[in-house]
Amino acid sequence: MFKKIYVPVDNSEYSNRAVEIAITLAKQFDAALVGSHVYAARLHDYRFRQMEYTLPEEYLEENELERQRKIHNSLIAMGLKLISDSYLDVMERRCQEERIPFERKTFDGKHYKVLMEDIKGSDYDLVIIGALGIGAVKDSLIGSVCERVVRRVTTDAFVVKSLETNGDGQAILVGVDGSPQSFAGLKVGMALGKALGRPVEAVAVYDPYLHYSVFSGIVKVLSEQASKVFRFKEQEKLHEEIIDTGLAKIYQSHLEIARKVAVEEGVDLKITLLDGKAFEKILQYVRKTRPWLLILGRIGVHSDETEMDLGSNVENLLRLAPCHVYLSGRKFYPSMDVKAEEIMFWTEEAKQRMERVPQQVRGIARTAILRFAIEQGHTVISSKVIDQAMELFMPGAAARKVQEVAKELALQTLKTQDEVTAICAVCGYVAKGQDPVKCPVCGAGAERFQVIDQTVIEAVARQEGGIQEEEAFDGAKLRWTEEARKVLKEITDAYLRRRAKARIEKSARVKRLSTITKEFALPIIQDTVGDSGFREADGTIEVEARDTGNQALQWTEEAMARLMRVPVGFMRETTRSRIEALAAEKGEKIITLSLCEQGIGQSRDMMNEVIAEYVRDKKPYGTGESS
Repeated sequence: MFKKIYVPVDNSEYSNRAVEIAITLAKQFDAALVGSHVYAARLHDYRFRQMEYTLPEEYLEENELERQRKIHNSLIAMGLKLISDSYLDVMERRCQEERIPFERKTFDGKHYKVLMEDIKGSDYDLVIIGALGIGAVKDSLIGSVCERVVRRVTTDAFVVKSLETNGDGQAILVGVDGSPQSFAGLKVGMALGKALGRPVEAVAVYDPYLHYSVFSGIVKVLSEQASKVFRFKEQEKLHEEIIDTGLAKIYQSHLEIARKVAVEEGVDLKITLLDGKAFEKILQYVRKTRPWLLILGRIGVHSDETEMDLGSNVENLLRLAPCHVYLSGRKFYPSMDVKAEEIMFWTEEAKQRMERVPQQVRGIARTAILRFAIEQGHTVISSKVIDQAMELFMPGAAARKVQEVAKELALQTLKTQDEVTAICAVCGYVAKGQDPVKCPVCGAGAERFQVIDQTVIEAVARQEGGIQEEEAFDGAKLRWTEEARKVLKEITDAYLRRRAKARIEKSARVKRLSTITKEFALPIIQDTVGDSGFREADGTIEVEARDTGNQALQWTEEAMARLMRVPVGFMRETTRSRIEALAAEKGEKIITLSLCEQGIGQSRDMMNEVIAEYVRDKKPYGTGESS
């Protein structure tokens, strides 16, 4: 995997940590290390000449000035060279202690430029570089030398971002998006996991919220005639019923391919599918799970390597991730994809259809079709095979033309308010029927589906004050409880408030919920604006569990595991609040399994009372019916 590892050093904390990591990897992979330091003697010479006019008058005599120049140049060049050697002496001694082959390099010049040229002109397998150097200050996220170097080279780069000495037990997290760079990152992650005894996990993210937010903004600026041409209602229905689920299936398939690759390597790979903005969801997941290393492809599946140095998600995560970041410039094509490319023949009609697919998504569409074809035993990809693949990845009426699908969906009536929705607890897929047998996205069984009844939601909504109906950008009607509207309004940043509202509406529509409650909206708001930002907007809301004396409450693993079995969303949040309130009443600081069960029992009794009262009244809000 690694035979020659390159480590730029500058005696900073991050540089010293990079040396230790390099030694660890060199021992595991039997690699040689190359240490380098760049000093800028010529820069000092240039600066000295700029400052000569500030010298005392006796030094400005021509002969004396020339003498001072020679003294300065020799002292600076000699001094900086001695400093460089001292830095590398430390690394060399460590390598000698561990019996690791070592080579030293020193350069005079512009730091990032010299490093970049050396990396490009050498056969290094890996560059390990500190995210920050000796010029770092409190608010620094990434140093200029580090960023410029990793942006301009294609060699794999390990960016040291944490000063923790070991991080024992922490996992290696790999971002997978179907690109060969991400699969190469997976291979690196598994090799590192085996060598260092660390678990490996793959995560993929798809974004079903982007189009909804975009449509919500566009509809406010288009003329009435332009809106009719764009057909917002049909566009959004198309996304809700077909494209969003198709995206989930495609990214889940990337994870399944990753798992198959891991099985071949003898690695037990955990896979996780998330929905939302890619870098944001990965960043949140990193903060939650605290991995030792995050591995990413330098560019993503939508990028052109001839035009792009780093993908936008990589740029953000390189700065913001609190763990080490590994950027993979290698490529790896899973055997299934390679086999599919080798044995498949495309008919002319199929080729023409693929040419009509937008360039930015053509690669991912081609991969999905190839995987489907080989799984079904096809060797020729015809237009019919493409239809079958699209039917799998875009269920429902996806085999028809987009215009026909949009027209058909536009004619569909809204679901009745008493419809029961079943949601997969693993990946979030929403089933159309009441009794799903298997999730078409992640393959979870019927027992992993959680049923949400509109009657229960209506009952909870009654406890949250009045209900107000609002119209979305495409004319769809959604009802908000007064408390849900109040929580949303407490976000002072207008942009974040609009974004949170769009995500709440989209999530409710995907789950086929006609009423938005506070318990449903609150987790999405916190996810959108962040815990700290939301507490600033509403000082009365505490994300961390607290008792009445504002003392933190601790949950045992058994109690938290029991809570996680409660259906996700408002039911779980309400139950958690009840349990924590019970703990406060009893003066308990630790929530045990027994206390958790008591709270769940009380929540169940309270919910039954609310539902019974609602059923007796038989007067749903907004219907205008009299009792």
